[in-house]
Amino acid sequence: MEIINLGQQNSIFNHFIREIRDVNIQKDSMRFRRNIERIGEVFAYEISRKMEYENKDITTPLGISTESLIIEKPVLATILRAGLPLHQGLLNYFDRSDNCFISAFRKHNKGGDFEIKIEYLSSPSLEKKIVILCDPMLASGNSMVLAMEALLSKGNPKHIHIVAVIASAEGIQCLKENTPFRNCTLWLGAQDSEMTSQSYIVPGLGDAGDLAFGEKE
Repeated sequence: MEIINLGQQNSIFNHFIREIRDVNIQKDSMRFRRNIERIGEVFAYEISRKMEYENKDITTPLGISTESLIIEKPVLATILRAGLPLHQGLLNYFDRSDNCFISAFRKHNKGGDFEIKIEYLSSPSLEKKIVILCDPMLASGNSMVLAMEALLSKGNPKHIHIVAVIASAEGIQCLKENTPFRNCTLWLGAQDSEMTSQSYIVPGLGDAGDLAFGEKE
């Protein structure tokens, strides 16, 4: 599995990462959502550079221009609800793509631990398609592995691009060891070294879903 960390490059991208982490700036939920969306747009641009292209003639008002265009459109997949702003950023650039939505939740047990359950999947056929699967936080990695397993029930993709804004070292390792699909690329905005017993990344940014859409019971 190839791993590409965009945060290791000096660019405006790092300013967006800084703002979603900042405890004061992230109080503005609209700005938080927009920053996640902008991060998704940067990821979309970078992923597009890995795709196949062909030359096509375009008719302008004054003649013919030959442009290099992407051959196929990816299927965009996300894990609800936290992934929606990131998904929208990807969709802003891959604006003709089909979409897939995965509902996952934590089932808490009496001992205080929890397990991840996939509740619902809405997806087109993924046979021989390029898939971009996004979730802003890659913590333990378990939900991403389960999401990939659910996606594979819809066909055998050509390639899966996994997009996470912030990932823990443990989550990356989990994905390396347990991914059900080997032909994939992991795209990161930042990698953090620690994680709490409740699977929150440290320093991370908190709960991305709550910051984007409000606290839940």
